[in-house]
Amino acid sequence: MSGLTADLRLEPGESLRARVERTLSLAIISGELAPGTLLTVPTLAERFAVSATPVREAVLDLEKRGFVEPVRNKGFRVTEVSEALLRDIVEIRLLLEPPAMARLAADFPAARLDEFRSRADAIVEGARTGDLTAYLLADQRFHLDLTALLGNRVLVETIGELRARTRLVGLVSLVETDELDASAAEHHRLLDHLAAGDAEAAAELMRHHIGHAVGWWAGRTEPTET
Repeated sequence: MSGLTADLRLEPGESLRARVERTLSLAIISGELAPGTLLTVPTLAERFAVSATPVREAVLDLEKRGFVEPVRNKGFRVTEVSEALLRDIVEIRLLLEPPAMARLAADFPAARLDEFRSRADAIVEGARTGDLTAYLLADQRFHLDLTALLGNRVLVETIGELRARTRLVGLVSLVETDELDASAAEHHRLLDHLAAGDAEAAAELMRHHIGHAVGWWAGRTEPTET
């Protein structure tokens, strides 16, 4: 479990169980915990310096999400990634997120631009330092908070759930690469389009960005932009 962070600083109102689950799920999503990795509750509890109870509950929650599966008398194994499921998730995200950004471009609050620039900076910094946990957390908050500006809570919850289920097993191999830096920089470009009121460009960039889930972030090559 090399690379798995043991930092369990809690967010306001967050339980230890939720934080353990978040930490493990981010490591699985990014590929730091690769498919086939065996996890045991005692080992995780020792690594996180917590009791076994929140770890056991967190792992059982991950089992419900399909991220791990029980192995008799051994613990839990990180599940293999289903390419078909990943493509299905990406297909639904493409139906929701690009149109959402197009709508937002029509009425983006200029007063919030600096705030979102700072959030995009956090994503870029996570890519620069190779801190995938920071990168993924900042990325999730950036996109969900942008979507929240549309005022549709169900849309935010749906996109959040789809993002939480998107496995990016190739992400860990992108640390310190131009590809990770390039995908991080796209957040600033998206803000450029939103601030300019360019709905078409915002939607197109969002389509391109989501496409990394079956490209770079899945460990596959993508065509170079010209």
